[in-house]
Amino acid sequence: MKIAIVHDYLNQMGGAERVVAVFHEMFPDAPIFTTLVDRSILAPELADADIRPTWMQGLPGWRKHFKKYLPLYPRAIESIDLRGYKLVLSSSSAFAKGVQKATGALHVCYCYTPMRFVWDYENYLAGENLPRIYRTFLPGVLARLKKWDLQTSGRPDYYVAISSEVRDRIRRIYGRESRVLFPPVETQKFRPLGPPGDFYLVVSRLTAYKRIDLAVRAFNHLGLPLKIVGIGPYQGALKHLAGANIEFLGRLGDADLVRSYGTCRALILPGSEDFGLTPLEANAAGRPVIAFRGGGAIDTVKEGVNGLFFSEPSVESLIAAVQAVENGLFSFHPERIRDHARQFDKEIFKKKFGQLIEDFWATNRNSGNRISGE
Repeated sequence: MKIAIVHDYLNQMGGAERVVAVFHEMFPDAPIFTTLVDRSILAPELADADIRPTWMQGLPGWRKHFKKYLPLYPRAIESIDLRGYKLVLSSSSAFAKGVQKATGALHVCYCYTPMRFVWDYENYLAGENLPRIYRTFLPGVLARLKKWDLQTSGRPDYYVAISSEVRDRIRRIYGRESRVLFPPVETQKFRPLGPPGDFYLVVSRLTAYKRIDLAVRAFNHLGLPLKIVGIGPYQGALKHLAGANIEFLGRLGDADLVRSYGTCRALILPGSEDFGLTPLEANAAGRPVIAFRGGGAIDTVKEGVNGLFFSEPSVESLIAAVQAVENGLFSFHPERIRDHARQFDKEIFKKKFGQLIEDFWATNRNSGNRISGE
């Protein structure tokens, strides 16, 4: 059976791209179709993959200006020719779910979220330093993308959501049901490296909606060491805001990231994530997470076992949670935390996703029609 994997774009390596790498492990002969690919940043797991970008790969200056080409992505995705492929796996937070399959094929969408920059425009772009001309024309562009997003929401035969939050979002926006399967975590990669250190850790792309500013402001007040791993457009503003106790480490390689997780006191997750792999990576290293009570953290944080919540998106609420850890109000056990993280291990994901595919095939064979996932 010919299988195709479709992903939005491969010009950055984040959680979604790590899922694509796992799909490649599961189906190594399946080509990966995408709008754009920057091979210089690909994870080693994708080095041997058959990656096929669209005509957008030939656009001038796309590495620097890929966001300026926003109106072109739907057309690029729809230009992908999937004739002859019987199973299409789309990995989508924006465009891939709009790919057009061949007649009789099965299309399963692993959905990280409906387009967040369309459906949560104000929060997603809040604080971004966009030129005035962009802010003038962007609402019209996003309105057209929103229309396309709804028009193509029926193309997948089944949706698989990464969290309960995303499942509810898919139901609310698309009117579709979905199964929930949490993304894979390479738990064996991480481990405790001695007793916890004195510093707290943030691992995130530095964009405004991630609310890293909450962590910066809270630790400015607390005076405790905070290390921030990641890069992004909000980096300059955060550095300007940060006190001397806050260190920006930029993008780290695997070995340095493992060391950071394994030696921190706790991970801070200040924003509402669609799922959030970093808390589970910290947990795999035996470290707890202090997370905002919302989004995917509701599925992954068990208070008192592998972390604790702060309930309001405010500096005061986060400060109180950090002080609870500092004052010993919670007792966390590294091995118990690691046991919790192992529930989300990559091998468990592969087994469960494979079973979902079999279930979807069986349903289609028995019914002779498309039936949305339940």
